[in-house]
Amino acid sequence: MHDSKMPDSVLLGSTLNKTIVITLLARQWDAARVEAFWQSARQAGMAIEPGPVETLPGTSLTMQRARATGEPSPEARATLRLAAEHDGLDVFAESEELFHTPRRLFAFDMDSTLIQAEVVDELAALAGVKPQVSAITESAMRGEIDFPTSLTRRVGLLKGIPAEKLDGLRQTIRLGDGLEGLMAGLKAKGCRTAILSGGFTFFGSYLQERLGFDYLCANELEIADGMLTGRLASVIVDGARKAQELKNFAEREGIPLAMAVAAGDGANDLPMLAVAGTGVAYHAKPVVRAAAAFRVQHCGLDGLLHFLHR
Repeated sequence: MHDSKMPDSVLLGSTLNKTIVITLLARQWDAARVEAFWQSARQAGMAIEPGPVETLPGTSLTMQRARATGEPSPEARATLRLAAEHDGLDVFAESEELFHTPRRLFAFDMDSTLIQAEVVDELAALAGVKPQVSAITESAMRGEIDFPTSLTRRVGLLKGIPAEKLDGLRQTIRLGDGLEGLMAGLKAKGCRTAILSGGFTFFGSYLQERLGFDYLCANELEIADGMLTGRLASVIVDGARKAQELKNFAEREGIPLAMAVAAGDGANDLPMLAVAGTGVAYHAKPVVRAAAAFRVQHCGLDGLLHFLHR
């Protein structure tokens, strides 16, 4: 994700007469709505050359790309973004240089990104403290309290849960929409993958084994006498740690950060999204959507495969 002052990856925010590539993705393709979007972009001062409508390989999503020049006003950019979201479109606008940058490393938040749950909330349900823990979770995701403080408070409320119940929980949490297709597509292209999570290793390890992620960094719950102690057995994985682990992983793999894609939904993902060459707010909280250069609001995780099909 580039700084907000940098124009080359912000939705329809280009340097005047500099060509950008706009990709539209949708679950349900409405040709009339798409044409209305392109027409709105033209009225905002952009010259648009749409390409063919096609299916994104490896998915059931429909995609169309267009090359565009011109620079709409900030108000027009905001209007176009809202119009796209209202019409069920996910929009990605990249400079020609960014568009042609290979993406070779993909890093993901886990809870509410790779899976359709916050694991700490599910553990809290087992302990009968879900309302208290969920309130802390939401406050942290909105950026109202720092992540280490919120995690320490939440884990403290889990004291006494039998460790054997962790295995059962693995079977009840649903994978993120499109995750299996995404991983198949990434593997086929030889991409490296990482889970960088403020969640817990017991579930991250399960995902790693099931889907073949190359790297995992998450928090480890302390267990004594077969029970959760209410403490962590590892250094907290917060936003700063996620960003550093992404740097470390990219360096070990010999992949420039410019070729890295990171996706997440919460405030503690922002440092990781900023480090990656491409940061994606995935079905994210408002604070993350506001900061990220790219957003996925309607499609599933497999929509990220469009970065590999150029």
